[in-house]
Amino acid sequence: KAIINIRQAQKTDALLIAKAVAMGIGDEDALRRYCGEDYISLLTEIALHEESQYSYNNALIAVIDGTPVGAVIGYDGAKLHHLRDNTYNIIYSSLERTPSIPDETEAGEFYIDTVAVMPEYRSMGIGISMITAICNKAFADGHKNVGLIVDHDNSRAEALYTSIGFTRVGEKDFFGHRMWHMQKKNA
Repeated sequence: KAIINIRQAQKTDALLIAKAVAMGIGDEDALRRYCGEDYISLLTEIALHEESQYSYNNALIAVIDGTPVGAVIGYDGAKLHHLRDNTYNIIYSSLERTPSIPDETEAGEFYIDTVAVMPEYRSMGIGISMITAICNKAFADGHKNVGLIVDHDNSRAEALYTSIGFTRVGEKDFFGHRMWHMQKKNA
């Protein structure tokens, strides 16, 4: 079995983070609408920013045999608007427009925004390892709750989150999808 190492992201991981965000959004039409035709380049620029939603500062990277294979991105929900403003400024400077995205988190929780594993490395426990690592980091930093949202139609992901201690605490409407809002509490 492969050994999964989790480390803090660095600037050199920006492209992997951009790909992870694109996989997390999962909808190419939405990606083009919000980030333009060359959305990977724009998401890479956002990942390089010190204080954006998808900043390398907010990401942990999974590595197997020296190869980065996945990323998890999370941040204090109280900082959402600050981080989003910086993200929107980068998008605006490139496209001269900014998207309108509903709030997916708020003060009082550390929010897991994105979890993605490169396709050829899926079903190896990497996702759970990354989520566990970012939860441990959030709790060590003093957060009481770690939250995320999962599409009502994604029962497989919901089962995975439940298996590591997340429970439903409500619902959110996000990009026209009904989502379960789930949280894990610091024991």
